[in-house]
Amino acid sequence: MAGPPGLKPLVAVGQVTSTPDKEQNFVACAGLVREAARRGACLIFLPEGFDYIGSDTAQTLSLAEGLDGDIMGRYAGLARDCGVWLSLGGFHERGRDWPTTQRIYNCHALLDPAGHLVAAYRKTHLCDVELEGRVTMKESSFTNPGTEIVAPVSTPAGKLGLSICYDLRFPEISLALRRAGAEILTYPSAFTVPTGSAHWEVLLRARAIESQCYVVAAAQTGKNHERRTSYGHALVVDPWGAVVAQCHEGPGLCYAEIDLDYLHRIRREIPVHSHRRPDLYGTVAATGLVPAP
Repeated sequence: MAGPPGLKPLVAVGQVTSTPDKEQNFVACAGLVREAARRGACLIFLPEGFDYIGSDTAQTLSLAEGLDGDIMGRYAGLARDCGVWLSLGGFHERGRDWPTTQRIYNCHALLDPAGHLVAAYRKTHLCDVELEGRVTMKESSFTNPGTEIVAPVSTPAGKLGLSICYDLRFPEISLALRRAGAEILTYPSAFTVPTGSAHWEVLLRARAIESQCYVVAAAQTGKNHERRTSYGHALVVDPWGAVVAQCHEGPGLCYAEIDLDYLHRIRREIPVHSHRRPDLYGTVAATGLVPAP
């Protein structure tokens, strides 16, 4: 199935290898943003941990900043310089409760081309998993869970619904965002190799098919530090469930056009949203989100 011809918004999806070196990470990410802007992308996605990935909990907490700190200020300037929207998909945020909790938030920040923070979603599902002999993670040991789903934001590419990494395993968020009008869902991630190789693409395609949205997933790739390697495979899935862009190995970018005419045609032809049976299994909705007309 192909969309109609014509000029469509271009998005760019970043794949990076963040380390504990914040300056090195900013230089790498800024280079990708500038490259994508030169190619004509209006919206650029960076992954979870774009600011850094610490080698242990103590370092992760010590490097964290507030949304009013130096790192976000530099990204705001980058958005202004390049005239682009930036999806910054997993910022280690010291919130207002930092002095009392000494815990951070995993925050997905969305900046407009003026550098303004237009949305901040704090990860609601924290990644506590233990695959015997392979992967052990306990994000909840140092991170506060977010308390709300953020309404989709209108961008030049479409209405964008924000999530982060482990949220991908919970279709309720995608369905709630779709009900609130989302046309693009984004899952900036730092998947491990064992979970990524098994579940990454199939979960992203499932979220696209069930919501009839574009799904955009920026990703960490390669060796972040001596004890962590990330899966990579940043990609874009269209509302039919087809992978339309994907990064190769190593840091880089992939690009996709967002065809909203095509999206709305799919929704007309297979109107699953109107076929739902809330009388049988209730309505998936998020507190505070208004259903789209």
